[in-house]
Parts: sequence; structure tokens; C-alpha cells
Amino acid sequence: MSDLYDSMMVSASGLRAQSLRMRVVAENLANANSIGVSPDEDPYRRKTISFQETLDRQTGVATVKVAEVAEDTSDFRLRYEPGHPAANAQGYVRLPNVEPMVESMDMREAQRAYEANLTVIETARKMLARTVDLLKT
Repeated sequence: MSDLYDSMMVSASGLRAQSLRMRVVAENLANANSIGVSPDEDPYRRKTISFQETLDRQTGVATVKVAEVAEDTSDFRLRYEPGHPAANAQGYVRLPNVEPMVESMDMREAQRAYEANLTVIETARKMLARTVDLLKT
């Protein structure tokens, strides 16, 4: 039964990590058009997330946790719009370095990983319940 509990712990850590990943992607998508109000003000900068393996010393189980949420340092996109208040001297407005299609794919991947971890937890829970039922008889 310990192995089933351990698998639930691993999957629960995966749920937490993928949940935060979905939040970061949602923030990126929500700010995909957030630009500065002046030429000196930066637009929204895309955030990235990285994971790391951690060892639960109590159980000896390797779990996952978020290592870092950082800003993507890639270049901002430019759009020629000379009448905009945020346009520079050449008439270009800096746009966020967010690509909605990439973010949508990241969201879908996070959703699938979340669902897979949820399935593992549900399966382990059912197996534990069956084991307890067998022990009762």
C-alpha cells in the first residue's frame, strides 16, 4: 500500500506543478497585447516556468516542484504605428514577446499532464479502496 500512496504523492506534486504552469500561461495570454503607454515603458514580458526533481526525504520518493518562474529575455516584437503614444522616434511600438499560438500549445500540454496525474491518483485511490475491502473479509 505504501507504493500506491507514494504514486499518489508523486502525482499530487505533478498536479501542483502543472497548475502553476497553467496559471503562468494564462497570465501570458492575458497580457499578449499589454504595451507601455510611452516609448520608454516596456511592454509585458513573457514568463517561463521550469521544473526540478526533488527528493522527499521522509519517503524516498522523487517528486516535481517548480524551480523558477522567470521572464523570457527574447526581443519584443515591433509594429509600425507612428501615431501611437508608445511609438518610438522611428514610429515603432514595442509589443510583448508573447506568441499566443505557442502559449496555447503550452496550455494544452499542461492540461494533458494535469489530467494524466489526476488519472494516476484516481487509479491509485481505487486500488487502495479495493485492497482495504479485501482485507476486511
